[in-house]
Amino acid sequence: MSLNEKFTPIRKGMLEFLLLKIIAADRVYAADILKQLSATEFATPEGTLYPLLSKMRREKLLDYEWKESEAGPPRKYYQLTAKGRERLRETSEFWERLTGTVQNLGSRNP
Repeated sequence: MSLNEKFTPIRKGMLEFLLLKIIAADRVYAADILKQLSATEFATPEGTLYPLLSKMRREKLLDYEWKESEAGPPRKYYQLTAKGRERLRETSEFWERLTGTVQNLGSRNP
């Protein structure tokens, strides 16, 4: 089993959080999300991204708008909703606590 395969559950569990972070920075096109993720340990195929974006939209964490493209058909640009920004805030706070716990475990005297 490769190192990537060992950590697949962790990577999958973090993907929604990463999408919230990427989309919070600016309205973003799905291909740009894939490009940002491909430069990291979280490279994701389209077949994983689009269902997750649809799920997040059903949960009202994000929405999209169509914009004309100079290079072809209109593009769907994603943006966070107020609920999505709140989820990002909550998840970021949890992430801070989690990383603090991981860093401190084993460094304390029993």
